[in-house]
Amino acid sequence: MSSNKFNLLTNKEEKIMDAQMERDFIKGGAFLIENRTAGEIFTPEDFTEEHQMIGETAREFIDNEVRPVIPDMEKHDWATARRLVREGGELGLLGANIPEEYGGAALDQVSGVIIAEMMGRAGGFGTTFGAQTSIGLLPILYFGSEELKAKWIPPIVAGELVTAYCLSEAGSGSDALGAKCVARLSEDGSEYILNGEKMWISNGGFADVFIVFAKVDGEKQKFSAFVVERSENCRPGAEEHKMGIKSSSTTPLILADARVPVGNLLGNVGDGAKIAFNILNVGRFKLGASVTGGAKLALHDAIRYANERQQFNRSISSFGAIKHKLAEMAIRTWVAESITYRTVGMIDALIGDGADGEKKLRSIEEYAVESSINKVACSEALDYVVDEMVQIYGGYGYSADYPAEKAYRDSRINRIFEGTNEINRMLIPGQLMKRAMKGQLGIIPAAKALMDEILNPQMSFDEDDGVLAAESKLARNAKKIALMILGTAAQKYMMALSEQQEVLLNCADIIIDAYQMETAILRAQKLAAKADAALQVDIASVFCNDAIQRVEAKAKNTLAAITEGDEMKTLLVALKRFTKNNAPVNTIAARQRIADSLIGANTYNL
Repeated sequence: MSSNKFNLLTNKEEKIMDAQMERDFIKGGAFLIENRTAGEIFTPEDFTEEHQMIGETAREFIDNEVRPVIPDMEKHDWATARRLVREGGELGLLGANIPEEYGGAALDQVSGVIIAEMMGRAGGFGTTFGAQTSIGLLPILYFGSEELKAKWIPPIVAGELVTAYCLSEAGSGSDALGAKCVARLSEDGSEYILNGEKMWISNGGFADVFIVFAKVDGEKQKFSAFVVERSENCRPGAEEHKMGIKSSSTTPLILADARVPVGNLLGNVGDGAKIAFNILNVGRFKLGASVTGGAKLALHDAIRYANERQQFNRSISSFGAIKHKLAEMAIRTWVAESITYRTVGMIDALIGDGADGEKKLRSIEEYAVESSINKVACSEALDYVVDEMVQIYGGYGYSADYPAEKAYRDSRINRIFEGTNEINRMLIPGQLMKRAMKGQLGIIPAAKALMDEILNPQMSFDEDDGVLAAESKLARNAKKIALMILGTAAQKYMMALSEQQEVLLNCADIIIDAYQMETAILRAQKLAAKADAALQVDIASVFCNDAIQRVEAKAKNTLAAITEGDEMKTLLVALKRFTKNNAPVNTIAARQRIADSLIGANTYNL
């Protein structure tokens, strides 16, 4: 009797705590209408000793075991890839975020992101790892029955079995629901029989088990996901001849009367879209971490080469043009790292301790907007870094005998993976408006208050003279501009806003820059409160100086497209006021200071 009473009280207390957390947590997308303090964001400077040890373990594994054999895997030596997957499992890297009952380590999401960042150093093997630990595994964890979890997850996290994720088809990439793959129930009701062909399957050439999406009876509303074992009726096609990530396997998957027990259905019939899009949220913020790791390695190599390469009897790192490149590469890498860990920090804070799978998935879904921002901003930062890396190497950058060529080729896929950057850009304002219309985010009242401010401007006197005070004002104003553009577009197009792709893309770019500006400032302020952070302050200052100019240009072009007459004049006046920078930055001197630090250290040291 007393035991039952105790359990009831415990459940009641848990519900109260959950309700309290639901009220107190930082809502996804709220950065657009709320201002945060430096102490409220998670940064790499907050890593625990355990986090640092995990990072070192992953880095040593990649640098000592994986990178030396990448040339073998580029020749499709999949036995080596399987061996490395198994060794990663033995080190605990595959199951970092997986519950202990399934063979995992039950670590926080930050730990998983640290590992993902280190895997960004591994070229195509990072793709192998991502498919194994994220999109190819998490559908089973979050949507599988207990029987499926117990059967498949332990050998996957141990590296004994290799898994793959099969969503795309020849005629359906971003339009996942346009898939033609069909599943039909057998006459005795014991099996589903799958037919069709999937495309672009990472790990396809040597995977043992596949997460396959298909329409039951060919009906769109019955789009579903299944766990399918490799067999003669479920087999990979030929390896794709790819531009980059050649050290990962990519094949079609051919399903010809592949028989799947009904118990291998993930979730319920019709849950396919929910499964696909929720799992992609995880893939997006982890991809942001992975490409950040790739950017750090590329920048390290570029710095070392610039120091070694002599022209006109001087190392090329002494030239201002090269310093500019190295500094801007570092700025974009540092900001990418900052938004990556700010986002995952919010996810971990919402998940809390001891959360079940459903709560973890809801916590990740809460930050779908931020995850899309990470995916876009970080992948494009890496593309910038490797492009400039090739330029710094000059003719040698175009040679396969030097690291820049492979880094350049490997980078390009990241703007397509996990939903193209165009799709993710449209998701950002789309998700914000969706949450606003559901009353989950106070964008509508914030937009009304902003319009009152625009129509009735008040004199303001800035009293803040702290670190990055001017930049903080610009970041707040960038958010106002995003809100102004989004609100104006929503009012003009109403339900047809989703069809205005150019407007949505511009709006997304403003939102992305606003999130990066605020994050860079808060991280630099957090560092400056504890120690000398002059270089990080320089980074935040230069980034904000350049970002507000991008924001102004995007906003001006968008207003020209969606407004006219007096409304346009009013909003352009507001835009000019919001983007006015009373303290212009000497970006040339700041970049030189940043570059000199990198050159002196002969590595990325920020």
